[in-house]
Amino acid sequence: MKQMLLGAFASLMLSGAALAEEMKLAVTTSFHNSGLAEVLLPEIKADLDLDLQLLVVGTGQAIRLGEAGDVDAILVHSQRAEEKFLAGGYGSHRREIMYNDYVFVGPGSDEAGIQEAKDAAGALQSIAEVGAPFVSRGDDSGTHKKELSLWAAANLDPQGFGAWYRAVGAGMGAALNTAAGMEAYIIADRASWLNFGNKGNLKLLFAGDPVLFNQYAYLPVSSDKHPHVKTELAQRLEAWLTSDKARDLIKAYQIEGEALFVFNAQQ
Repeated sequence: MKQMLLGAFASLMLSGAALAEEMKLAVTTSFHNSGLAEVLLPEIKADLDLDLQLLVVGTGQAIRLGEAGDVDAILVHSQRAEEKFLAGGYGSHRREIMYNDYVFVGPGSDEAGIQEAKDAAGALQSIAEVGAPFVSRGDDSGTHKKELSLWAAANLDPQGFGAWYRAVGAGMGAALNTAAGMEAYIIADRASWLNFGNKGNLKLLFAGDPVLFNQYAYLPVSSDKHPHVKTELAQRLEAWLTSDKARDLIKAYQIEGEALFVFNAQQ
């Protein structure tokens, strides 16, 4: 029996069959909820023979995983937090991959009238003035960080808001579900909104302000801080994510004829 097992093992190795290499990538819930990962991961496996293990969390938690060396790279969307990550020596560099934008979603009745707003700050001021229900991610994600910066630009502080403002401490999909159930306003990334299947009475009500630009970037974890990280695999993945094939896949990923992301990696 032992000889048979050894023979089978030798045949397996000689046939070239071997386990794929593995690396860990922390990604945002907005990226995961977009559905793009389901398109990219099989192609990454086929081209690189790489099993990419995704840890789906908010940007803040993704950065903390990188700082702790618990992942090999991160894919996030909050440039200020990313630059702080790099300044602390936790990442080797930052590579922009793709972008979309944030949108304001809310009930079709639009109690706050944000469809008439001139800019994002005006939309938030209108919501606050009437105390219309508003759902916040409240989870230190890139979307939550953007929301807080927009309130600050509108000279408003969520700390003083009443019961109409609900911070749920959840990912994009769960937050959108809560907003649908409450018929509340929410800020979402366009990709998650387009791929969201439980829209109910919610509609996209406001978009287009340049401040709503939403860039996604790839940051390998520094091997100087964490010698155990898989730098070579992270480099191979980066080369793939910035390749013509990735560009074509991202460009082709659409829902009802609308692209969810725009590829903008410098090749």
